Amino acid sequence: MLETGILFRYNHDAQRNNIWKAREFENEVKKLLGAKYAHAVSSGSTAVACAMASAGIGAGDEVIVPPFTFIASVEAVLFAGALPVFAEIDETLCLSAKGIKAAITPKTKAVLLVHMCGGMAQMDEILRVCKEHNLTLIEDAGQAFAASYKGTSVGLMGKTGCYSFDFFKIATCGEGGVMVTNDEQCYKNADVYSDHGHSHVGNNRGMEPHPLLGFNYRISELSAAIGLAQTRKVPFILEKNREHKKILTDILSKVPGVSFSTLPDPAGDSATFLNMFLPDTEAAKRTVDEFNKAGVAGFNYWFLNMYHFINQWDHIKNLDAAAKLPIHLLGAPQDYKNLHLPKSQEVVGRLISFGIRCTWTNEEVKALGNKISGCVEKALAVHA
Repeated sequence: MLETGILFRYNHDAQRNNIWKAREFENEVKKLLGAKYAHAVSSGSTAVACAMASAGIGAGDEVIVPPFTFIASVEAVLFAGALPVFAEIDETLCLSAKGIKAAITPKTKAVLLVHMCGGMAQMDEILRVCKEHNLTLIEDAGQAFAASYKGTSVGLMGKTGCYSFDFFKIATCGEGGVMVTNDEQCYKNADVYSDHGHSHVGNNRGMEPHPLLGFNYRISELSAAIGLAQTRKVPFILEKNREHKKILTDILSKVPGVSFSTLPDPAGDSATFLNMFLPDTEAAKRTVDEFNKAGVAGFNYWFLNMYHFINQWDHIKNLDAAAKLPIHLLGAPQDYKNLHLPKSQEVVGRLISFGIRCTWTNEEVKALGNKISGCVEKALAVHA
């Protein structure tokens, strides 16, 4: 690819010597996940945008979203012209069927289900609710690439799904994303939508038909080449992640007061995070203080995170935007400044997550587990 100089993913057939890195990357993703179709784009955020647009979700549609997610999920809804409706999560760290059901209105068109922190939602219950209410399910599995539920990859149970391949994920392009689907028309829509409406028919790019409006969400061949190499390593990364997470879980499960997020299918865990619950929010905050004193790093306390939990999303609550959005004209379906989501507040308030690294040695994992254990015991001893 570097020798040919063709870093653009389309056309230039004669010059590229049959080197198509984006296609190879997409095929590797399909093979790993069991997807019929995969379409690589420039980021996880644009993958969410493609997943929504290709499934027909747009202006004025109410879309149920979680209050705990990387903010790109909510941004994608807003910039599609749709209207976010926040619903409760549960101990899976994902939207719950009960939360979704409580948020449904006559205008609800879709559920944007985010599989958070390497795990998965309670899919049987959620699929049942979506079917009962004729809702389109879109899965944002940006943090759960290669996770599965009862043998099916997360991202493949709804109409469309998507993944992030940014620097922090289990596999990376540096920056990139992939939309997946088993629906041929959704795939065709995404292919056109993500490249200014190009049909990719024929060998003259400037003369291609443009059946749909689109924008530029293309991935480069260079980013795709990195993604291809990284995706081939995912089976090994999964194996090591699961091994390291089990060591940490075995150590921490002996500490009174510690529990873990719910995994509806433990065998499908991508094990990118160890998600630990403390008894309450104050205990979690004291534990964070102990981690900082002891120099323990590599954790997230999402309750105070600026980009992953709704408490800090003042720009969403105020609908602050550089330019007018459809929601400003149509009106928000909820009072974002006064949302009542007690279950989500309780779950995220108690949650501390550690990123799992496949590069650790078992000795390093055990040392980390013992450090975490010691800090938790100190924090919980305060009110023992």
